[in-house]
Amino acid sequence: MSNLITLTIDGKEVKANEGEFILNVARANGIFIPAICYLTRCSPTLACRLCLVEADGKQVYSCNAKVKDGMNIATTTDNIEQERRAIMEVYDVNHPLQCGVCDQSGECELQNYTLYMGVDKQNYAIKDTSRPAQNWGVMKYDPGLCIVCEKCVTVCKDMIGSNALGTVKRGGEDLDKSYKESMPKDAYAMWNKLNKSLIGFEEDKCIDCGECISVCPVGALVSSDFQYKSNAWELTRIPASNPHSSDCSLMYYETKHDSIVNNKSQKIYRVTNDSHYVSLSGAARFGFEYALETSKDNDKFTQAVEAFKKADTIKFSSFITNEEALILQKLREKFGYRLINNDAKKYQNFIKSFSTTSGTTLYNGSLKDIHESNFVISVGSFFKSDAPSVRYAFNNSISMNKGAGLYFHPMEDITVENFGKKGKTIEVIKNKPLSEEAILYFILDLFGKELPEDVSSYINSQKEIRSKKTVETIKETIKEIVEDEETGEKKEVEKIVPKKVETVTEYQYSKLLDLIGADEALLETINAMLDKKDCFSLIIGEDLIHHPRSENLAKLVGLIQRCTDFKVVIIPTQTNTLGVSQICELDSECGSYVIGYNKSGDFTLSALGDGDLDMPPLLQQEGTFTNIDKRVVPTNAALPYSGYTLNDIANALGLMSEYSIDYTTQLPKAKGYKNIEFDSLSNYFSNDFKENRGYLLDISDISYNDKVDFIKEQTELDGDVIYKANPINQFNEFTSVSKQIKDKMGCYMSKSKAESLSLEDGNIVKVESNGNSIELEVVIDGQLSGDICYIPTFDKNKQTCKLFGEYRYTTAVIKK
Repeated sequence: MSNLITLTIDGKEVKANEGEFILNVARANGIFIPAICYLTRCSPTLACRLCLVEADGKQVYSCNAKVKDGMNIATTTDNIEQERRAIMEVYDVNHPLQCGVCDQSGECELQNYTLYMGVDKQNYAIKDTSRPAQNWGVMKYDPGLCIVCEKCVTVCKDMIGSNALGTVKRGGEDLDKSYKESMPKDAYAMWNKLNKSLIGFEEDKCIDCGECISVCPVGALVSSDFQYKSNAWELTRIPASNPHSSDCSLMYYETKHDSIVNNKSQKIYRVTNDSHYVSLSGAARFGFEYALETSKDNDKFTQAVEAFKKADTIKFSSFITNEEALILQKLREKFGYRLINNDAKKYQNFIKSFSTTSGTTLYNGSLKDIHESNFVISVGSFFKSDAPSVRYAFNNSISMNKGAGLYFHPMEDITVENFGKKGKTIEVIKNKPLSEEAILYFILDLFGKELPEDVSSYINSQKEIRSKKTVETIKETIKEIVEDEETGEKKEVEKIVPKKVETVTEYQYSKLLDLIGADEALLETINAMLDKKDCFSLIIGEDLIHHPRSENLAKLVGLIQRCTDFKVVIIPTQTNTLGVSQICELDSECGSYVIGYNKSGDFTLSALGDGDLDMPPLLQQEGTFTNIDKRVVPTNAALPYSGYTLNDIANALGLMSEYSIDYTTQLPKAKGYKNIEFDSLSNYFSNDFKENRGYLLDISDISYNDKVDFIKEQTELDGDVIYKANPINQFNEFTSVSKQIKDKMGCYMSKSKAESLSLEDGNIVKVESNGNSIELEVVIDGQLSGDICYIPTFDKNKQTCKLFGEYRYTTAVIKK
């Protein structure tokens, strides 16, 4: 834990944690220091040099200088003002004067700082270099507008983990030598670097998250879809929460009228975020084109009410709000409906079993804990598509905290392997499918404290003494008789020669490694990684929740939380899986007549407009989600909705609440919810980096036991194996209708796997499994290696779920 210290900034006494950067401390205390290139949560680039301050009489860069107790800081001096003014003049050299049509105009940091520094004339000049615009898929890059602040490079490396961007040489004339003598020192150094560089792009590494667009301070990086569509000041910014995954990250829908002719109809033009505090997935940023334009159809509504009257089951997905979940629960209590949600039911059961050994109602970790850890283990989460924000946190902990990470997953994700240095800061372990129990016991063996006696006995029973032979070359001194060439006299001399020495050492080996698919080298790697590590997080992914032995896995995770130093995060599998699992009593089997809500049924309510009665999509609703951090966060309607809602049906059946958000105060207190009205829930981050979003669930301590099962036999999957997972930005049927997300349905495989099957990208194959056969297009995934193919489920018309049982892995036949 960092020590709290006192320092002075511009005469103001402030408190800070030892080791914080001066710039962050100033911002947290409402003290302005200009900076264009710095991004909170990422490493300093030192590109702009605007953040110069004077600390204890010495000029330093506040983005890279750490506070000390008693430090006295001045944010401006005459010399610093001259530097900042000259830097802004340099940035304006040859910058195109096209603010009137630039997408960043009105929120451009170059505009803002040029005005702030009072730049009203230009003292510097250089011949410009041709820098043609480039098309990078979902984004466009204009090097002519680029100021090479490197924020895009930094966020891609330190947060996203793709390393798809970097600086490259641009050519052009050198600066006039006279500038080195006449210009302020830092301004010249900044210009010299700026004049030589552009941003380069590696398409194969990019995951189309668009975070580089978000951090760009000028108009150099823009969304291809948004370019030239609107001025920033014309847009209405609506705070909301990511509706596609359980991070429910703070984001903003930016809307305005559809056209001058149709100025009453609103449209979402883009999604943005506060990149200093949160990063978005490509699904959240680009998957917003699924709003419904509908009206109230009284006949269909009457049919819906009649269907509810004769139904005995409501089957629904977890893409709903907490308030809708509570409405369904109240309908269950009033009419005895069975509530079917397989996703939330599995998660509910997992948490219930977890609690029996952890002694807490929920897990104790959060995304922030992962970001702040320096040793992180992930088990059973396919980072590529399951949980982007968790992936970002995992990578960020390695890059920013001198951290290390273990990534256990049967799928070989090349991107994760590039998060750090193999064997030093990142180790990707391709474990066998169904080996997750062995992994959790392995973690308990390495990190457990005061483990239950029978658990310790089982772990010890898996150990055996093995011997290892090593050959080492040493230097040996020998004596040798030699004859002097001149005198012929013989004498004894010493000589150093190499000698091979064979050593046999005994060590303790755990047979758990065989079950995992690893060897003793993993132990050596982990021991080296653990040096100076003191903050631990464990990520538990969807593979464990859908595992045939999920109940025992959950109990083992509970033991890890209770008996180790790990903060545990159990990733909810869909947007509001955690909320639904807390609010609803869920059943396992359907009855005879089913109402489907975003699921097929005898009568179907659909937010996609393809059912018997339209329902509002999440981007057209007010309400709350319960996110991965156990935080109840609000979301707002980006666009109006004119049709019927679930609350209208509930009212017709006798529940009687005017608005869905009237249920926000009625969320179950026994599950940790609070009696707070929806309109009283905040949704922002403050400059001190505090998350002011809704509220955290109350977590209770409960009685626990030590009952877990031991591994008797581990099932092996033979032959070709397929895995149920969506491509990186296709999360569900809602993202699938977005024209900006290009990922398609198919059988995704590595290049080597395709070659082994004599297949090429675009070939059509028949995938046979679980008694079903589906034709799919081959998609070669350049970020994947290994032999396991993955099959998406986002297109519900393809019904690829039928290829799988309950588990995400299965054997299959893949043929042309």
